[in-house]
Formats: sequence, structure tokens, C-alpha cells
Amino acid sequence: MMHSASSLNAMLYIATLLIGLVSTKVEAQRAFFVFGDSLVDNGNNNFLATTARADRPPYGIDSSNGPTGRFSNGLNIVDLICEEIGTQPLLPYLDPRLTGDALLVGANFASAGVGVLDDTGIQFVNIIRIRHQLELFEQYQQRLAALIGEDEAQNRVEGALTLITLGGNDFINNYFVLPITARRIQFPNLQDYVNFVVSRYRIYLRSMYDLGLRRVLVTGTGPLGCVPGVLASQGSQNGECAALPNQADALFNPALTQMLQDLNSEIGEDVFVASNTGGMLENFLANPQAYGFETSKIACCGQGPYNGLGLCTTLSNICPDRNVYAFWDAYHPTERANRFIVQQMMIGSVDHMSPMNLSTIMAKDSTRT
Repeated sequence: MMHSASSLNAMLYIATLLIGLVSTKVEAQRAFFVFGDSLVDNGNNNFLATTARADRPPYGIDSSNGPTGRFSNGLNIVDLICEEIGTQPLLPYLDPRLTGDALLVGANFASAGVGVLDDTGIQFVNIIRIRHQLELFEQYQQRLAALIGEDEAQNRVEGALTLITLGGNDFINNYFVLPITARRIQFPNLQDYVNFVVSRYRIYLRSMYDLGLRRVLVTGTGPLGCVPGVLASQGSQNGECAALPNQADALFNPALTQMLQDLNSEIGEDVFVASNTGGMLENFLANPQAYGFETSKIACCGQGPYNGLGLCTTLSNICPDRNVYAFWDAYHPTERANRFIVQQMMIGSVDHMSPMNLSTIMAKDSTRT
């Protein structure tokens, strides 16, 4: 009995030590927070009554975890950034597993279908609009403070890396969703609509700073007129991109970058980093073969012209090799395309990451005391 008791005590000691080591490792990692739409949602919409979900096959066809709510055949850009910076995979904020030490890692608040504007994505009904995502982040901060104390929680938030991806839905699922929409009637001039979206975006970004976030990657939109869903809906005959949606991102991305520069000047430091994902995508959309893709016009999963109509389901056409397709479904890149995007986020020039890329950010921030 004495021997058994000693063995049990030793095992308990080792288990406690291992738990402590895991907790220390998590605390040493930089927290990571994500806000935005389906390009970065990793499962929040699984917990909502909405059609904007990716928790059924064939989504996740190349993932060992199967369909998880990511709008991808495998990993999305959030997962790949986690790999690059050495952070544990993020849990969706609505996931009940996000508790205890898991809170130290950060959280993903993104929700498929949302935009900058509240009326964007109304057809999806129950989605977490950006203002609500920020309210959930405030709730997260309270939970974190209860776990590690207010001062430590504030330090963890201020030292975190943040990613936000918004804007595409404000055009695809709002302004251009139908030939006549309320926003097109309100803003017949596309530039005026762009200015309105950017001005609203600025309010939310400033709120993120006020909530303590000090390093925020802000992505632009991709070439909206060239994605399979738009090629199909706009009746492209030979794969030519739709002019008006392309004009939208050509107006939006520079306006967004300028707004971020102005906001940084107002704050007095480079809090916001512009990530020109549109330019990154254009590289392999213009010359897919140079990147090992067979096509950047046709989605891997879908139906109709360019596989760009309707939802990606088990009844859809599904390509046998996702690695040679730039797009997984009508609007979302494949995992392999996402890897190219994240690679440019890590090491890209100022044309792609302004004022600095993610590798520079990580090196610079590691010297902070």
C-alpha cells in the first residue's frame, strides 16, 4: 500500500508539472484575435441558424477533421498564420471548448456573410455582425480578466496580433447582389458607396484600438469581378472579369490603405497594417500556371458556368485534385491558394504589406518590453 501511494503521488506530481509546462507555453505564445467574414470564419456559424455555414461535406475534404465550418477544402488563412507565428489553432468564440487556458491563446470572432455595413448579408439572417463581434470581444476580455487578472489581461490584449477581413460582402452580397438594390439606389455613384463603407470601417477600427488592440492586420478585397461566382452570375463568356465589381475593389483597396495611414497618423504609431490580398490574388489569377494552378477561373466545387452557381454540396461537381485549383468554391480560395496569400503576408514587399510585413512585425514586437 505504501508503494502504491508513493507511485500515485509521483504520478500526480508529474501530471501537475506537465500541466504547468503546457500553461507556461500557452502564456508565452502571443495571443491572436480574428474578426471578419467567411474568409476567416473557422466555425462560429456552426452554432447559428443560418445558411452561411460550411460544416457539411464536401467542405474540409482535405482536412483530417472533416468539415469544421471553414470555407475551404482544408485550412484557411487564419490556420496558416497560426502555423507561421507558432500559435495554437484558434477556437471560434462560440465554441464551448473556449474556456480556461484556451482563452490565453486568443479567439476567432469571425462570421461568414458579414460586412462592414449592418445590412450586408441580411439574406443569411443569423450572423455575427461586426459590431456584435466587438461586443463579444469585450465579453472575452471580461472572461480573460477573471482568469488571469485585469492587468495581465490588458497586457495580453495589447501584445496580441489581430486580423480583420471585411469589405467583399459589402459589394458581392449587398451593392451588387441584385441589379437593383437599396444601396445602389442610395449611392448610384460607386465611389460614393466606397467612401461610405470605408468611413464606417474606420469607426470600427478605431473602436478596436480603444478596446486595447495594438497590432491589427487589415486585409483588402480580392479582385471581386474575377471570382467564379461573379463570372457565372455576370454571364462571363470567355472568362473575362466583370467590370463593375473589379472597379469596386480598385476603388476600395486604395481608399482603405489611405484610411489606415490616416488612422495611424492620428494615433501616432503603426497599429494598423494594410494587407493587399487583392494584389496577392491577382498574381496567380493573371498567371495561374506560374504558381502550379491549372485554372483560376473555375471553382473546384460547384455547378453551372465556372462551377460558380449555388452552394458547394455533395451533389456538386468536385475536382479530384484541389492543388491545381485556385478557388475551392464560388468565392473562397483553396488551401494551396491560401498558403500563397499567407506567404506574401509573411515576407511580401510594401506593395503587399504596408507599412511592414508580418515577419517584420513579429521581429519588431519581440523586442517590446
